[in-house]
Amino acid sequence: MRVGVLGGVFNPPHIGHMVCAQEALVALGLDEVVLIPVGEAPHREVEADPGGEVRLALCEAAAAPDDRLVTSRLELDRPGPSYTADTLAELARERPGDELVLILGADEAGSLPSWHDPQRVLASATVAAVEREGLRREKIRERVAGLAGAERMEFFAMPRIDVSSTLVRRRVGEGLSIRYLVPDAVAELVSTRGLYRSSNVGDGAERSGATDVSSVSGVADSARRRSARQAPGTIATGAGAS
Repeated sequence: MRVGVLGGVFNPPHIGHMVCAQEALVALGLDEVVLIPVGEAPHREVEADPGGEVRLALCEAAAAPDDRLVTSRLELDRPGPSYTADTLAELARERPGDELVLILGADEAGSLPSWHDPQRVLASATVAAVEREGLRREKIRERVAGLAGAERMEFFAMPRIDVSSTLVRRRVGEGLSIRYLVPDAVAELVSTRGLYRSSNVGDGAERSGATDVSSVSGVADSARRRSARQAPGTIATGAGAS
């Protein structure tokens, strides 16, 4: 099987994550996409975090209607910082014979040289980057040219979606509807569990702007380059993943 790996905080998962997974499935010829919520973010706290188990439950709710989407608690169960290189190695042991495809945003793909153990990342998976305006494949290739295996990098596109997890949390805290911003099952869980109702939902983790697909499983193998995206080297998810 050809398996996409899409990680992030997923706090909560929203339509940007789902569209990214869908576009990757089709464009990259994937059999399924694994959503991996971060366990321990290496370089920052997860803002307004309801806990890893809750974020996993939200991912499970988002993925349930589509049998091409699955979830993994791999990073929640592994102690220590959630580094992509470790996550991919463990996935490879769990799924011998499968081809792993790491789904990243353009900025994260371009910053691979600064990641924790980038050569092991590239040896473990094919990296597939979502191109964006201002950072197309040519520039990304230039930035990673010194890494062995970078020549196998693939690219795909997705619609621009101006939704972020911070926006969703903020709207819940303000008593506003999040319908159509997240999958219905996610909205229901957020409501029934009373998530994000505190007014302290934060506005620093990412901007309420264009969807940004981050790295696969966690949040940061190196410091975040800008507030709107997750730091490189973790399977961040992407699409406004925080």
